Amino acid sequence: MSLFRTKNIEAMLEVSEHDGLRKVLGPVDLVLMGIGAIIGTGIFVLTGTGALTAGPALTVSFIIAAMACGFAALCYAEFASAIPVSGSIYTYCYATLGEIIAWMIGWDLLLEYGLATSAVSVGWSGYFQSLLAGFGVQLPRALSAAPGSVPDVHTLVNLPAILIMLAITWVVSYGVRESTRLNNVMVVIKIGVVVLFIAVGVWHVQPANWQPFAPFGFSGVFNAAALMFFAFIGFDAVTSAAEEVRNPGRDLPIGIIGSLAVCAVLYVAVAAIMTGIVPFAKFEGVDHPVSLALQYAGQNWVAGFVDLGAILGMTTVILVMTYGQTRIIFAMSRDGLLPEVLSTVHPVHATPFTATWTVGIVFATIAGFVPLNVLAELINIGTLSAFALISVSILVLRRTHPHLPRTFRCPGVPVVPLLSVAFCLFLMLHLQVVTWIAFLCWLVLGLLIYFGYSRRNAVLHNHGGDAQD
Repeated sequence: MSLFRTKNIEAMLEVSEHDGLRKVLGPVDLVLMGIGAIIGTGIFVLTGTGALTAGPALTVSFIIAAMACGFAALCYAEFASAIPVSGSIYTYCYATLGEIIAWMIGWDLLLEYGLATSAVSVGWSGYFQSLLAGFGVQLPRALSAAPGSVPDVHTLVNLPAILIMLAITWVVSYGVRESTRLNNVMVVIKIGVVVLFIAVGVWHVQPANWQPFAPFGFSGVFNAAALMFFAFIGFDAVTSAAEEVRNPGRDLPIGIIGSLAVCAVLYVAVAAIMTGIVPFAKFEGVDHPVSLALQYAGQNWVAGFVDLGAILGMTTVILVMTYGQTRIIFAMSRDGLLPEVLSTVHPVHATPFTATWTVGIVFATIAGFVPLNVLAELINIGTLSAFALISVSILVLRRTHPHLPRTFRCPGVPVVPLLSVAFCLFLMLHLQVVTWIAFLCWLVLGLLIYFGYSRRNAVLHNHGGDAQD
């Protein structure tokens, strides 16, 4: 039964007060952090693919994906208000479902967050090279993309993707206050760009382009929802900041739910306008669908702003996801499941310095050498499994800790958590078989590491007093 030993929540809260992380974040920081993690590749790149899959019914696909995230977000919000400790769902599972479940979901999150930063870095590289081309600057082909990512073209490495990852790693390692200030500025700009698209594009909508509304039926809508789920990934990164929030019980639920709600409204509006301007079939092979819609409407000057917004949008996603992953590694290392050096806090910057640079270097390398299409669906399946587990965990927490102080309670328990599980499993079933195989291989590797290193080095193994009774 030591596989399912759980951590004492009171001991976790006490430890978190003495680990050197600065409490500097407020509700506005958290909402903007969530938006910074969400609005990026999903809306600026994948909406074209979604339109080809669902047609104008892409708006419905976005609503379905938002509902799946929304149910999970309510569960996250209760956990964040009750257990404001670094580590997100990894920490919550350690307190409710047991060590091996916590390890596996933490291992899963390392895949999700890490590949998300790599994938978005590749998308950022494409937009950045397009921007340079507008000024007549071309990178050598060998340095422009990962090997094999461009048919019939010999490429060696995606250099811009590596450089943006390392630049963001430096910012995150320097300090949380500095990281959030940069994020907040870029998020305000990219929200302005999205609103500009809506304000200009709505006047060029041709309702005839919405017919037929769902050309590929329910199957197309659901398949697009499984893909567009990627567009909402990131709001859970807000919970990773728990130990650096001034008033976590109040501010974390605001950050989680607020950022998801804002993005859901913007996504549905953008999808409706985009498919109303351009017949959905014309998005074939297009990696900049939002700016294409404006070009189609003859608004080239706005399209230029959208391209800039896409670059800033993807920059903030890389920043927030890198930040979230380093805090999860920090928590796992502090619990003894990863080497102790990864939870070392820098004496000046008050950040997990070694963990941050380890993440940056590893996933910068992946961004440089692995094509984008290999990364995308693995991120979705990792996140969906995490969201399903957080929903199960809230049911366990209600039963095992009914009197734990909570400033936010998930409404409609047990219906809402069960709906969350059902939505997540439903969307997972619409992912490709090869994605499931790769995901299972990653989990098997995680089990080997757990039984070979983590189990015997866990703090609970050596100091059982922190375990739950």
